[in-house]
This record gives sequence, C-alpha cells and structure tokens, in this order.
Amino acid sequence: MPKRFTLTEAESLIPDVDRLLRQAIDLKSGYAMAEKRVDTFQERIVLMGGMTIDRSKVREAKERRDEAAAGLRSVIEQVQELGCVVKDLDIGLVDFPTIFQGREVYLCWKLGEPAIAWWHGVDEGFAGRKAIDEDFREHHEGDRAQ
Repeated sequence: MPKRFTLTEAESLIPDVDRLLRQAIDLKSGYAMAEKRVDTFQERIVLMGGMTIDRSKVREAKERRDEAAAGLRSVIEQVQELGCVVKDLDIGLVDFPTIFQGREVYLCWKLGEPAIAWWHGVDEGFAGRKAIDEDFREHHEGDRAQ
C-alpha cells in the first residue's frame, strides 16, 4: 500500500525533495553532456574507422555517463522511498498521494513553489491541478489515510 500524506506531512518534506530534485536535475544534465560526448566519439569512429581516436577519452566519457546515470537512479529512488511520485524531472514536478472525499488524489508540488497549493486526481495530471481551498482542507482525509 503506497504511503499517503497529510498536507502537513507533504509540506514538511519539501526541503528534502527540493534538494534531491536539484541533485537529480544536475545529474541529468551531467548525463546528457557525457552522452553527447560519447555520441560524438562514436560518430568520429564511424567516420574515421577508429583511427586517431583517443580511446581513454571515450572510456572516460562513458564512465562519466554511467556514474551520472547511477547517481540519478539513486536520487530518484530516494525521492520514491519518501513516498513521493516524480512526475516530470525536467520541470521538477512531484506528487504526494493522499485521500480526498474517499478517493486517492495527489497533492501536487513543482520545484520553486514555496508550498503545496495544488491537488489533482490521479488520472488528471498537471493540467488538471486545482487550488487547495477551504473545501479541500475541510474534506481532506489524509490524516485518516495512513
């Protein structure tokens, strides 16, 4: 059974999730740069038949790419172990499962937002975000969802 959060619990995790997402974004960027370098080497190998290619640089680029990929997997796993759902790493979108009016929904937070101010149904996604209003606060069952 997935963890379900109260709004207070979810908001208490924002500093940790923020830090982890920023790490993940940096690692993803490092991965992309290393992957591009590997691709460039591979193109040169195809064009030149492997001549004049410094194989140690190719190996180094692949190692950097693999290290970034492993680091990225580790950071995403850490976010998931908190009970969060990473929806879009490019924009830093994370959902926190909760219960509202007897159904599972997500508290929705985006990197850079100071607090969780939105929620949406599990099938609605980011485009279906609704403001956390007084009705939500009154009928939010996250406290009883554990």
